[in-house]
Amino acid sequence: MSYARRFVRLLPALLIAAGAVYDHVTPTDFTGAPFLTAAPLVAAPLYSQRGTVLTGALALLVVLVMRAPRGELSQAEVVTELATIVVVSVLAVLINLLVRRSDERLASAREIAEAAQRAVLPEPAERIGGFRIAARYEAAQEGAAIGGDLYAVQDTPYGVRLVVGDVRGKGMGAVGAVAVVIGAFREAAEQEATLEAVAQRLERALARERARRDGPESQEWFTTAMLAELPHGNEIVRLVNRGHPPPLLLHADGTVHPLPATEPALPLGMRELGAWPDRADDAGFPDGATLLLYTDGLTEARDAGGRFYDPEVGLAGRVNALREPAELLGVLAADVRRHSGGGMADDLALMAVRRP
Repeated sequence: MSYARRFVRLLPALLIAAGAVYDHVTPTDFTGAPFLTAAPLVAAPLYSQRGTVLTGALALLVVLVMRAPRGELSQAEVVTELATIVVVSVLAVLINLLVRRSDERLASAREIAEAAQRAVLPEPAERIGGFRIAARYEAAQEGAAIGGDLYAVQDTPYGVRLVVGDVRGKGMGAVGAVAVVIGAFREAAEQEATLEAVAQRLERALARERARRDGPESQEWFTTAMLAELPHGNEIVRLVNRGHPPPLLLHADGTVHPLPATEPALPLGMRELGAWPDRADDAGFPDGATLLLYTDGLTEARDAGGRFYDPEVGLAGRVNALREPAELLGVLAADVRRHSGGGMADDLALMAVRRP
């Protein structure tokens, strides 16, 4: 627990102590009642219902202990102080009850969102087709569980196939598009002989979903996507880029370089703006190397000075110490949050594949 959080949780007790000290060291005309009255109100959102009641009772007890020896309990001012603390304590208990109910509803909604995330974006197995694989989803908004970023892995007769993508937009509409893309990918990855044909299947799936929904929001749907294929027995990676940030190849010697598309294509869902055949690029993928795919939440994260995060610079020379894909993604996610001061502008999906 951070020092700030500890201080906040101690604040009701500190207020009661301050009220007692103030009442003791000041003349009789002065009173520490404002401190004592504030204590149960501060405790309401911080403590349990029992803790809130005890805070109010302790504030009331302090007034009794301070005033009784002086014979002041019958004075109008003291009676008013006691009545005020009682009324405020009752209100604090009611506030505490409302806060707890709100927290329960929020926790329930968060559990539902996490269940949806696990259903739409299941965690891939650590080993698929001889490769070590890890994926990670980082929500820009703390507490959010799912958005428009996606990833999927499939071991097929043609090799291990992967997709990492980013659906335009947020909310349930984006989640629906994510489900469409991943469902189409899993089916096409098993059936289509080429990665280019897989991309075309995803294009058609989005077009069908757009026609089915037939709303202004669906008409603006598009998805940037990076599709990759790791053929069995070959030390290559085959890539089809549909308007997505290029992946990085992390070599065993610590060097890092991007794999840009020879012929960049439009994102999925934008074929009405222009159509041309997808063309895959092949690149070497030697033993000990790691392929890193990511969404633009990584490269669009800015620091206080407005500088974008550069994963190529951030990972250069650190690859040897980050052999495991899960460890690599953990360090990378922490690095980008540190760069942006914890205030990322967009969600982030990461996938790392290492050839042992």
